[in-house]
Amino acid sequence: MYQVSGTIDNRPMFTLLSTGSNQGNSLEILSKANALIEKHAGIITKQSHVYKTAAWGKTDQPDFYNQALAVETPFSPILLFRKLQHIEQQLGRKRIEKWGPRIIDIDIVFFDQYILKNDLLTIPHPEMQNRNFVLFPLAEIAPKFVHPSLKISLETLARKSDDPLKAEKIYVY
Repeated sequence: MYQVSGTIDNRPMFTLLSTGSNQGNSLEILSKANALIEKHAGIITKQSHVYKTAAWGKTDQPDFYNQALAVETPFSPILLFRKLQHIEQQLGRKRIEKWGPRIIDIDIVFFDQYILKNDLLTIPHPEMQNRNFVLFPLAEIAPKFVHPSLKISLETLARKSDDPLKAEKIYVY
């Protein structure tokens, strides 16, 4: 297990991640991603059920399996992003097509209350409030967390979502 040390401002940073897969054995891949996150990126303090959702954006592909993770990490947002990209590569991710099928996707949705936008990374994730496959798992594990830009809790965002795609809770770890 990864030990948190050398933290930002002398404390681990509360981070919310969204993971997803729609290729191969998605449940096994999500489990492997969790193990690699624990080993290389930080301590998983909470994880949601796995949710099954039709593909968003590019719909002619298999359903996705998604999960939210609360992680304490000592890393800066950029370093965490790079570590997560490396984990995706270890699991076989190849970036071929926007919104296309993928063996694994790991997104930083929130990094504490930080707001960051540069060529590499935008935090909070700019579309999270429009996607049930992100909102519902996040609201399950951090319902009272307030979006730093929108100033609305995750449970309220999930309850008021306009996304027509159903996110079905299917699996408990």
